[in-house]
Amino acid sequence: MIKPDFYRIPAEAGEGEFRDRGSKFVATLRHVRSEEEALAVVEECAKTHFKCNHHCYAYRLGPGQDRWRANDDGEPSGTAGKPILGQIDKAGLSDIVIVVSRYFGGTKLGTSGLINAYREAAVVAIEATETTLQPLTKSIILRFGYELMSPVMSALSSLGLEMTEQDFGETAVVRLELPQSTVPATVRALKAAIGGVYLEEVDEEFAVEGLVVEVEE
Repeated sequence: MIKPDFYRIPAEAGEGEFRDRGSKFVATLRHVRSEEEALAVVEECAKTHFKCNHHCYAYRLGPGQDRWRANDDGEPSGTAGKPILGQIDKAGLSDIVIVVSRYFGGTKLGTSGLINAYREAAVVAIEATETTLQPLTKSIILRFGYELMSPVMSALSSLGLEMTEQDFGETAVVRLELPQSTVPATVRALKAAIGGVYLEEVDEEFAVEGLVVEVEE
């Protein structure tokens, strides 16, 4: 079971191949972070497999459900891109693109044959690829005057928090990178520790004089 502060992504590039009645379906799997990167992989496959008329693909990006695309690239509608995407989702993967390039073998496979071929090529590529977990984090920024330096440093130490960035100019600025599900509780604990009050005293309206806490979305 994946923890709420992570989602699964490819840890490496992968390849797969499926054959049916003379046709060869070559799958290319890559870890990508944007639509531009995904489409660049499609272009790369078109150049590598230049003898193929179809380079069908699907990608999914990020931890949510709304950033995806499936493309049949000239194959009958629904026979290529969606079956590829279906295997990406079945594996629970994101930040991924799979392109399947088809070498035609002279025999038409029909709708069910195409769906099966594109699906199986994607399966082979996925099964051959190691995966890892991508953390979901948010940044907390603390801005404070130097009179709060000691309580801030003490609070960070007692809560086991490490600074990812720090800037000690006219005022002090400290950035923390935290698992997103822990942010509300951590902000509350920080305010209590820096303000020198019990945790039960800290509500949404509680503020420490001289301290500004920002949570970046």
